[in-house]
Parts: sequence; structure tokens; C-alpha cells
Amino acid sequence: MLQLSATFDLQQDVVSSIFKKEATVGIIKEYSGIVDTRILNIERDGGVLYSWKGVTGTTRIGKYDPNTRQNKLLYTFDKQVCVSSCSLNKEETLLAVSLAQRTRTEERLRPVSKCLTLLIEIHPINNTKVLKAVDCRVRVQFLHPDTERDSVLESHLLLVAEDGYVEQLHVMLVRQEGYRVVMLNPECLARDRVAEEFSWVQWDSQTQRLFYLTHREKAVLKCVQFCHDRNCETLFELVLEVPSNPFSCMRFVNLGFDHHQETQHEREEMRMVVITNNTEGSMCVCYSQPACVNQEITYTIVLVHRGCSKTFSVALDGTPSPCSTDLLPLFIPIGYYVVVYLSGHFLHCINTRQQELLCHSLFLSGVDAELGVLGSDGVVLSLPESSLLDLNTGRMYTVDLNPSFLMDLLHCSHRRPDAQRLAALHCLLLYMGPNAALELKIIDWICDNVMPFDTFDQIQEFILASLYRIIYKKCLSLDEVLPYSSVFEKKKVPEALDQVPGVTCTTELHAEPEFKGKARSLQGYWEELQWSTEKMKYFEAVPNPRYRASQNLPDWTKLLTTLMVDKLREHLNRHLPRLGKKKIDVLVVNYVAKLLELIRRMLESVWLKYKLGPLVLCLKQRGVQQSGPCFT
Repeated sequence: MLQLSATFDLQQDVVSSIFKKEATVGIIKEYSGIVDTRILNIERDGGVLYSWKGVTGTTRIGKYDPNTRQNKLLYTFDKQVCVSSCSLNKEETLLAVSLAQRTRTEERLRPVSKCLTLLIEIHPINNTKVLKAVDCRVRVQFLHPDTERDSVLESHLLLVAEDGYVEQLHVMLVRQEGYRVVMLNPECLARDRVAEEFSWVQWDSQTQRLFYLTHREKAVLKCVQFCHDRNCETLFELVLEVPSNPFSCMRFVNLGFDHHQETQHEREEMRMVVITNNTEGSMCVCYSQPACVNQEITYTIVLVHRGCSKTFSVALDGTPSPCSTDLLPLFIPIGYYVVVYLSGHFLHCINTRQQELLCHSLFLSGVDAELGVLGSDGVVLSLPESSLLDLNTGRMYTVDLNPSFLMDLLHCSHRRPDAQRLAALHCLLLYMGPNAALELKIIDWICDNVMPFDTFDQIQEFILASLYRIIYKKCLSLDEVLPYSSVFEKKKVPEALDQVPGVTCTTELHAEPEFKGKARSLQGYWEELQWSTEKMKYFEAVPNPRYRASQNLPDWTKLLTTLMVDKLREHLNRHLPRLGKKKIDVLVVNYVAKLLELIRRMLESVWLKYKLGPLVLCLKQRGVQQSGPCFT
């Protein structure tokens, strides 16, 4: 179902280079020892920060550049240390590092802080400043603002503490001797308190946003937006209906990878992630609690841009997972889909744009839900920008939906439920379109299956989905009132489309988000999200806002439909007399008249001609398939 493309391999892209470097340091021909290489962080530009143990008892930190595919040594500690967090500023002049410290036997009488946070000058290697020496974990993250200036002599660093607060440090730099970049007045760095009293925090490097969850009387999700002018502001708040005190210890999301965290921090009570899509102007808050094997697992998707939440419960089958008795799914963003993946059990591709019915989302289990290259015993993490990281192997992948698999779903009609085929058809036409080659394959499939399925009409779905894609891009908000599926024409949605075996779904209206400060006047993403929430409030007050062709057809449409039906009936009687008058009448009424009524009401004739052209041409060339008619 998912198509994984490898973008980074720790062994191939980094370790081979490290062996060469260590051989040079050790003055030996070839080094083949254990280097214990670990991924520490992935910066906004895609650069991978990593550490390894050197041949001479040192610890080194390097960076892999995905653009040049080159490795660069950033800093060397003269002894072996445990790097728990690391970040590099955009200009690669400063390195922030948090070290996990353990008290040795000979040091028990001397107090040692559990975490030591350092700020290091590396252009060239020069001064080191201690930022914190505390007994809680601290994650470090430099801001990477959008700027057109080639050289910026200031950097901004976030210190995210396990104690539940975030500080922003403003580091002013100065250039000396033409090339040396050093801190200006490092003893007096300006600090701002950005957030406090939270139990969960997520960093979004691409948009420079910080989400965090506070839990006083209610659980409230907040978002801080960082700007290029060193300012930041809380722009968004949303009340969430999550369990009371869902996190017993701090949870960090997208703030690097701590390989030295203590055992009590490894088990997750709840997994939560915020997924935003700048193109769609959408936001989804996804969370799930673990479930024991052979029980139900429940996960919730809060569709902020739709004003509702959907809670799914899935009955689990199969043998226990080898890595843990508790199970938590991954939430993977792919376009406007959110993929919920539980290794060895299921894969649920949830449509966040067309969320009304289950049949427009795709649920798979068994062999169909396997991801192949990802082992079932691996520690797999979901990253922003539709990526996955297997921490055990050190491999990173980009993830997308597989069009070949979706086409196979359509062709395997004898053993696939209608809900899967309908979801696959919409995914091919809406998510992967416009794609002329793919559309022709779908048209070929329609020609081979002219008779409608038990629960939906594939020709109507092809036309409505294709036209809806054009509407969505060109006409603001019309996508909320025009149909995207013929299923809504039915008096009652067929049970095969409204239910998925083993899956239950409940939909609830959600609390309205609060936009604060500059969010009311900001353009781009926040403007789109705010408009979407306002729009949904209006449509919630209007009964059945989406148009149905069976309602209020004007006289001219009826007249036009009659003329077209008569013309087609005459054509079929002349060319296909063997079908008989009764069968011809049924085909004409079911496949032409109703379709024309639907389409004429929706769009201008030029759009209709554009989308129907390939279908009419293909049907004309193929002639009769499975006793179907030939359209003109």
C-alpha cells in the first residue's frame, strides 16, 4: 500500500566514511572496530547530525549533508561522553549539545548533574559555554528562520527542559580576523521564557512552530510561532478531550533522539502528534493509547479544519508483537491523508478532506498492511514531510501511496469489498491526479467493468471525483456544497460502504479553536486554517449543504436530458439491436440520463467536455464490453 524510497542509510552514507577517518587518526591502514554511530537529530535542511566513539577514546559529532552526500566533522570531545541531544545553527558556526552524565564509582562523593548543556563555537573550534547543569533532561534546538541574508550574526536556541519549560536564548555573534565567528559577550546571553507547565511538546522544523500540551483544569494544546525577526507569539489554542494526566513523564516529539534516556521514559502511556498541511490549510491532532494484543486499540483524529473528531476502535488479531506487549500505532502524514499504521496488524489511510464516510478512507490488514523493508521488531519513528526513520538500522525513507497497489485493488473485484475499491478509486483520481496515464488506466478498468457494482456506480464516481478535483483547486469553498461521490444520492448509504468489519467509528463535534494575537491578521497557513474553521461553523448550521442532483432540477436540465436520452436510445437501437429494447432502455436511463443531470447541475460545459473526452473516446474505441453500450 505504501511506497517507501530510501533517502539515508547510516551504514552506507556515514559509517564507511567514519572508518576512513578513524584509520587516519589511528595511523593504520584500515580501521574495522566498533564505532557505535548514533543519529542525534535531523535539521530543517535535511542534514543528519550523528555521533560516534573514536578509536582514541574520543566522542565525535558529525553532519551528513543530503544535498552533497558529504560528511563533515563538527566537534570532538577528548573523552567518551553520552550525547543525548544536539543541534547545529543554520550558518554552522555554533553547536549546542546536551550530555547525559552518570556518576562513576570514584565520583560518588562529588555531586554531578544528570544533564550538562553546552554551547560550542566551531568556526573555528574555540570557546565552550555551559548553558545548564541540571538534574533533568534538556533538548536543544536551533531556530532556522527564513532569511535572504547570506550571513547572519545572530542565532536563536531553544532549551526544552524535562521539567516542563522552554527557554529561548539569543546569541549575538561577531566576525574576527575575517573568518573567525565567535559569541559576543557570551556571559550575558539574553533569555526569554517561551512556554511552561506542559507534559508534551512537539517541534515542527519546516514551519518553525512549537506545539505543547498543558493540563490544568482542561487539556489545552497551544502553538507558538517563531518568526525571522527573533519574535515569537502564541497564536493558537485548542481544548482537547484527552484522558486526565495522559503523560507520567515528559514526551518530546521531533526534538532529536535520546539514546541514553532512562528505562522509565521508554514506555509510552499515550502517543500524540500534531500534523499540519500548509497546502491544504489543515490541522489534525492524532492520539492513541496502547492496547494489549487480542484486545481493541482506539485512536482519535481531531480534524481541526473540519470542526470534528473521529475515534476509531479496531479489534486486534494475531500473535503478540516481539518488541512489546503494549501496542501504539504510528501516525504518518501523506498529503491530505493520515496513515495510521500498527505493525503486524493494520494500516488505515484516513481521508482528512472527505471524512464523512468510511468508504472514502482505506482500511487494510494482513499482508496488505505490511511495509516490507521495515522489520516488525524495529523502532520506527514517523518524521515530518512524510518520512520514516528506523532507528535500529539507521535508515530513513520517504513515504507515499503506491498507485500500482491501488490499481490492483480495483482489478481484484471478485475478492475485494466495495468500500476498498471506492476508496482506492478516489485516491487515484483526487490525490494522485491530474495524471493522464493513470486516468487512461482507470478508464480501461471502467470499460472492462461497465455494469455498476452492488453499492456504487464507477462511471459516476469517475466523473464526480475528477470534477471535484478541479473545483477544489479553482473555486473557493464550492467543494463544501458540490458532490464528490454518487453515494450521497442514495436514500440510505449501503451497509458495505458505511461499515468496515472489525472497525467502529464515532464522530463528534469538537471544541472551536481560539486564534490569538497576530493569527487574526497573518496570511498563509493560519489564514487558511482560520477560514476553514469559520466556514465549517456556517455549514454546520445549514441542513444538508451538499448538493444532490435529485433536488430541484430545473426545467432546462430535464429537457436537455430527454434530448440526450432519445439520441442515445436511437443510436443503441441502430448499432446494438441484439441487446433488446428493454435492456437498452435500462442502460440509457441508468448510465446517461442520471449522469448528465448530475454533471450539468455542477459545472460549466467546458469542464464537462474536458473530463468526459478521454472516457467517451475510450468507450468508442473499445466498443461493447461485457454487454455494455457504446457511447457517442
